[in-house]
Amino acid sequence: MSKRNWALLAATFVSIIYGVSFTIAKDVMPTFVKPYGFILLRVLGATVLFWLVSFFGPKEKIQRLDFPRIIAAALFGVALNMLTFFKGLSYTSPISGAVIMVTTPIIVLILSSILMKERMEARKIIGIFLGLFGTGFLILYGKSMGSATNAPLGNLLVFINAVSYGFYLIIVKKLMDKYNAFTFVKWIYTFGLLMVLPFGWSEYQEIQWQNLPSVILWEIGFVVVFTTFMTYLLNLVSMRELKPTTVAVFIYLQPLFATIFAMSVGKDELTLVKVLSAVLIFVGVYLVLQKKKSQSQIKQ
Repeated sequence: MSKRNWALLAATFVSIIYGVSFTIAKDVMPTFVKPYGFILLRVLGATVLFWLVSFFGPKEKIQRLDFPRIIAAALFGVALNMLTFFKGLSYTSPISGAVIMVTTPIIVLILSSILMKERMEARKIIGIFLGLFGTGFLILYGKSMGSATNAPLGNLLVFINAVSYGFYLIIVKKLMDKYNAFTFVKWIYTFGLLMVLPFGWSEYQEIQWQNLPSVILWEIGFVVVFTTFMTYLLNLVSMRELKPTTVAVFIYLQPLFATIFAMSVGKDELTLVKVLSAVLIFVGVYLVLQKKKSQSQIKQ
């Protein structure tokens, strides 16, 4: 399998994990663990895992001039990203949260064209908006899971999360081109941990571990190990071979996988709206992932 196909497979797994996590995280918050306490628990656990794994990775030294970029990646990719998302998800429904996230590819497309001088090809623009229409169709006319206690505020916070994640994808790309992922991701999470600590410490102390059901403990473990640790590694793997715009478009698959998981556990049902939405999403992703033909290929 080519490196590009491995990268595409990694990005797909990230979307599957995130899609499942919308429902799992909603089970934990806010009944058993409050949002900011959950974030601190998530970042703390992932930071420990990243440092442990880094001892088995290549030995590289980060140049001092790159630490401001790492700190910026920690702000947009860990602290602001998670604080706004988890707080927003506690107010809105899982599928609503997943759908708001689909603004990220458009944000990344705009940022890439401005900051990285990436050409905005018509095919990519059409694909992105097809995916956006498909996910919008899903949330407007599809059945949503769960209840939303303050949907407007929740959706706004998730949108801020989407913008933050868009900046992160742009910032971390240059680090990927320079270092091995294990070299800098531990530092991103270390700085991110320092940033979320003031927000989550009091709620973290309120967790009553002795009263948590075993299923909730497993779900917390899933979020720490898979939704945080594994997804960040897989995202970095995919970004080594793919453009930020291409990685971002996989976010369109998250509400689709969120719906599939919800149906599998009996919290949602298959409808014509979901089928049509899935078709639009997959067509949109396909258009974005298609590589531009070279002149020699065109002549052949």
